[in-house]
Amino acid sequence: MFSNELNQSQVLGIDLGGTAIKLGRFAQDGTCLQCLSRVTPQPATPAAVVEVMVEAIAQLDPAQQCIAIGVGTPGPTDAEGRIAKIAINLADWRNIPLADWLEAKTGLPTVLANDANCAGLGEAWRGAGRRFRHLILLTLGTGVGGAIILDGKLFTGHQGAAGELGLITLNPDGPACNSGNHGSLEQYVSVPAIRRRTGLEPAELGALARTGDPKALAFWQSYGKDLGAGLASLIYILTPEAVVIGGGVSASAEFFFPTVRAEIERRVLPSSRIGLELLSAELGNQAGMVGAARLAWQLCL
Repeated sequence: MFSNELNQSQVLGIDLGGTAIKLGRFAQDGTCLQCLSRVTPQPATPAAVVEVMVEAIAQLDPAQQCIAIGVGTPGPTDAEGRIAKIAINLADWRNIPLADWLEAKTGLPTVLANDANCAGLGEAWRGAGRRFRHLILLTLGTGVGGAIILDGKLFTGHQGAAGELGLITLNPDGPACNSGNHGSLEQYVSVPAIRRRTGLEPAELGALARTGDPKALAFWQSYGKDLGAGLASLIYILTPEAVVIGGGVSASAEFFFPTVRAEIERRVLPSSRIGLELLSAELGNQAGMVGAARLAWQLCL
């Protein structure tokens, strides 16, 4: 395709979630030209989801200006970005050739990645990580997702399974994890872990901390130490320029970021953290859709 044609083209970014499907039409510079959201059908069987996606694509791109589709799925994909191996919280999703199905129905080349990887790509392209070539993203929510961006590109490793940053071991004798691990970072810094440790929701603890509540402030300090210890291992391995923290828990970053920074400085040699920046994600729940669009552009460039 000639460069002037490419400049006038657009792509579709789709974020498939358990409750909503978010779709956007994007220019090459990452500008979202139009977006819409659809309720995820229940039960969210593959056929039902694809039907909703195709209808929404037709509405979003009636002039058929888009040249590719990127999709973020709530679970792992194969290394080629063709198959949704599992989609968490969606019915009957096992080894679904979602890219093939969408290509057959739309005629557009399609690529998949898991939602955390898409969020990382989105933040690297248009969000907090846009100034950096090497960064990692952690999303602190119901689970702890992760993404690795190396030299400006998403790193997914052998068979596409790399980047499960929340599943690294923090304490070998800690609580059991759904992954089969024990004491994973997720078991200390996810929303369920916060509930287990305090009996409160992260938003409640954030509100208490803003009033100066000593117990809440002490909790966030302890939380920051755990997160900092986990990040120290990742920093030694990847030496990123930036660590971007997203997800719902990041709303209280002001209370745990200072301790995270102190823990990183205590645990990581200066040579492995030169110029390292710790940042809050900027794109919120749009990150997955933006990153999916970036995936689509990478098919074309």
